[in-house]
Amino acid sequence: MNYYFTTITKGSFETIEEKVKGLLTDEGFGILTEINMQEVLKNKLNVDFKKYKILGACNPPFAYKALQAENKIGTMLPCNIIVQEKSLNTIEVSAVNPLISMQAVNNKQLDEVAKVVSTKLKNVIKNINNEN
Repeated sequence: MNYYFTTITKGSFETIEEKVKGLLTDEGFGILTEINMQEVLKNKLNVDFKKYKILGACNPPFAYKALQAENKIGTMLPCNIIVQEKSLNTIEVSAVNPLISMQAVNNKQLDEVAKVVSTKLKNVIKNINNEN
């Protein structure tokens, strides 16, 4: 089992990024952080890099349940989703697989939360290529 879910889709980077944000909202997530790696790497290292954004997504009810079960779980929050340009109008979208990351914690109370969040993130990835 991979530590991420992924898909490749066609469209402009900006259009796909907005679609991802909408799909995350549909699944009950909000975006807490956005890291534009292209800008960061240009500003910090003066290197050119492809369009690559890291979206830190949080589903508050499930984050709360996870924090109640394990007070150090914040080290693994929020759930990261990446949007990266593979080539012009070819975009890859990937999301962390919480079932894998939570295995390291070894807390049975987190299992159910991880299962539900995994399903929600899989739905986002699955629905990227739907025409909604």
